[in-house]
Amino acid sequence: MSRIHRAVEKADREGLLTWTKAGGQGTATPVQEPPPAALPASPRARTPPPLTWNPPASEPSVWDAPVATAVRISPMFVAATAPGSVAAEHYRLLRTRLQGHENGRRTQLLLVTSPRMGDGKTTTSANLALTMAQEFHQRVVLVEADLRRPALTELFGLPPGPGLVDVLLGGVSLESALVQIPGQQLFLLPGGMAAPRSAGLLESTMMRHTLDSLRGRFDRIVMDAPPVTIADTHVLARMADGVVFVVRAGVTPRGAVERALAEMDGDKLLGLVLNDADSGDDAGYGYPDAPRDAVRR
Repeated sequence: MSRIHRAVEKADREGLLTWTKAGGQGTATPVQEPPPAALPASPRARTPPPLTWNPPASEPSVWDAPVATAVRISPMFVAATAPGSVAAEHYRLLRTRLQGHENGRRTQLLLVTSPRMGDGKTTTSANLALTMAQEFHQRVVLVEADLRRPALTELFGLPPGPGLVDVLLGGVSLESALVQIPGQQLFLLPGGMAAPRSAGLLESTMMRHTLDSLRGRFDRIVMDAPPVTIADTHVLARMADGVVFVVRAGVTPRGAVERALAEMDGDKLLGLVLNDADSGDDAGYGYPDAPRDAVRR
C-alpha cells in the first residue's frame, strides 16, 4: 500500500481527514473563479474595531489597526459570504476536528500548505481562519506567508498596502500592517511589497520576533504558506505548531502527494484536507448550495 493511502486511511480512522466538496459532485475539472461580490468602496479607515477584549498592558495594542472598509470578498470565502452553505459547514467541521485532536498540545500557530499550486490551500486557510474567528472571544490573525504568489489581499478585495515583508524589512510597525476584515473578528497580515529573497527574510530573527509578537496578541495564527516544493514552507514549518495539508481530489498527482508527505515533519501534521471530494449526498441538507469553486483555490 502506498504512503499516501496509508496516510489518508490513518487520518480517516483518527478523524483527522476532512472532506470538502465544491457544491454537488466532486470534479477534477477546473472552473473559472466567479467575480467577487462588490461592496461600497472607500479608503481604509482607522476607526478602532468593535472589540471588547483589552490586551495586557505589557503588550502593544493591535486594535488600532485599520478596519478595511473597501472590500470585495471572494465568494470562495464561504465562511464569510455563505455561512449557511455545505462548504462553510465543512470548514467548521475542520476547525472542530483540529481543535479536538490537539491532545493537550496548543497549536496556536497553524500552517496550511499543499503539494502544489491550485490544490486549495489559500481558500482553506482563509475559511479556517474565518471560522476560528467566529468563535466567541477568539482573536485570530491570518498571515499571507506565500510571499512569492500572494493571493489573500486580492481575494479579500483589499487595496495594496504594507504587510509582512515591510515589517521584516523594518519599514513599518506590525500594528500598522495589520488590517481587520469588516464584519469579522479576523485580522489579516498582508504579504506587502514584493520579496525576491523571501526565504532569507522568513529565516530572519525579525521573522521570529514578529511571530512571537503575534503569539502575544492573538489566540490563533493561521499562515497561508507556499506549496511544499518551495523552500519558504520548510522555513515556516519549523516555526509552526502544526501543519494542515491540502490535497485536491482527482487532480493532485499521487506522486506529488507522496513526495510532499515525505518532506514534511510527520509529528506536526495535524490533518489532511481532501479538497473537492464527494463525501456523500449531503448537499441541500438544510443548506443552500455552495459556489462551485468555493474550495478550489
